[in-house]
Amino acid sequence: MIFRRSDTLPVRQLPTPANSKMRAMVLFAVLAGLVVRFYFVLRFPAQDSGDAPFYIELAWNWLKKGVYGVPIAGVLTPVDMRVPGYPAFLASIFVFAGKSQHAVMVVQALVDLATCFVVALIAAKLAPPESRRRMALAGLWLAALCPFTANYTAVVLTETLVTFLTAVALLVLLQADFGAPQATGEFGASNSWFSRWFLAGILVGFGTLVRPETPLVLVAAGLVLTGIWWRPANWGKLVRVALLMAAGLFLTLVPWAARNWYTLRDVQLLAPHYSLLPGEFAPLGFDAWINTWLWRLRDVYLVTWKLDVEPISMGDIPASAFDTKLQRQRVAEIFERYNNTLTWERDQDRELGEIGRQRTARNPLRTYLKIPFLRALTIWFTPRVELLPLSGKIWPLREQWQDDRRDLRATLLLVAANVIYIGLALAGLWMVRRSPGAALLLAFILVRTAYFCTLADEAPEPRYVLECFPAVIALGAQTFRGKFSFPRAARDEWSAGRSAGSAP
Repeated sequence: MIFRRSDTLPVRQLPTPANSKMRAMVLFAVLAGLVVRFYFVLRFPAQDSGDAPFYIELAWNWLKKGVYGVPIAGVLTPVDMRVPGYPAFLASIFVFAGKSQHAVMVVQALVDLATCFVVALIAAKLAPPESRRRMALAGLWLAALCPFTANYTAVVLTETLVTFLTAVALLVLLQADFGAPQATGEFGASNSWFSRWFLAGILVGFGTLVRPETPLVLVAAGLVLTGIWWRPANWGKLVRVALLMAAGLFLTLVPWAARNWYTLRDVQLLAPHYSLLPGEFAPLGFDAWINTWLWRLRDVYLVTWKLDVEPISMGDIPASAFDTKLQRQRVAEIFERYNNTLTWERDQDRELGEIGRQRTARNPLRTYLKIPFLRALTIWFTPRVELLPLSGKIWPLREQWQDDRRDLRATLLLVAANVIYIGLALAGLWMVRRSPGAALLLAFILVRTAYFCTLADEAPEPRYVLECFPAVIALGAQTFRGKFSFPRAARDEWSAGRSAGSAP
């Protein structure tokens, strides 16, 4: 008998042109993502920006001296002012690279590139099976080219790491069959304690150790599940899922809480809402006042961030901060006393808080509706140039064009990119509006936006919604599935009517 090679050895199947093209597109997306991120890291590194020095000091003291703390009155003192996730991330890099911010930025660029692949998987999960490869590729490219997430790899802040963890948690929730409960009572792929719901809680817990508002992911999941499982017959299942997610979250936070109790005798699962040193007090009155008028980012620089640091000029406070001339005069007297010492006192805070409460009582819709809405516009539609050497000014357009055309062009380009990403997300949301997964992503975006727009002490910084961009990009990728089409039922009805009308 004569044996042929094909009878004894399997012939390796050659890749199809479609597979080769897909791999090439993925490779090009990865290279483009690396170029974009390293461009920001090498060209616009934002060293010592914001809380970066504080995070670096925490990490370095923890690594070299074994104390998670900072010097207070010349003594290295344990603190709980920041959750330990990001300092631990920094310390793990400092072990190999020393106290190098550039090394942190390079690692963050790689982490953000990993986030791009997670976004691709989220986009594929939202798509029908026949379109998943195309949606994954579209999500990968949109994420790789996103300048806003890429920009934050070039600063030692929490955004890159927590965005990655948030994206992974959303993906796990989507994998948990985020839809109607199964008749068997199972939840997702597993009915065991280690189900995907429990895993999602653990991932959100790790994210919470980086930024304490990360449990908003679980809040969004709870809202969507409540809307899906609203019938009394499903309440037991709903409670069980909630307990699984809460258990995963709590289990991850227990070591941090135990450390705080053992070291500080303080029951603290997260971090204090106000980061205070001994002897300091929370400026609740100041916050109650700014909550009645502050919505622009420029006012944060001119007023909020000057407290206890620089004089605050009445000329920098807009007229909308006062209801009457008498009110303006009272505020001027308060800040005149503050400017003499540059120390915010309790009596000043109490007086300003009274003015804020009066303004809220006089016009509650302004405080609870108008200002949060304007803050939402700020954090979603600003040029996002806070880490770049750009002014971000657009108006008056002719004047800005004459003063610095390069600055204006770059600002307008970022504004256009922001609008494109949000526009694609809205279009994609419409195309998958019946999907429970899309409901989860939308709920997360809305919950996080509402949270940061209603807090009196939080500045309307655009970086607070960067964690939403994996959801935004995954929704935006849905617009690349092909031609925009009617919903299936409407399309079938239209096609049937057309056929009937053309029959002889």
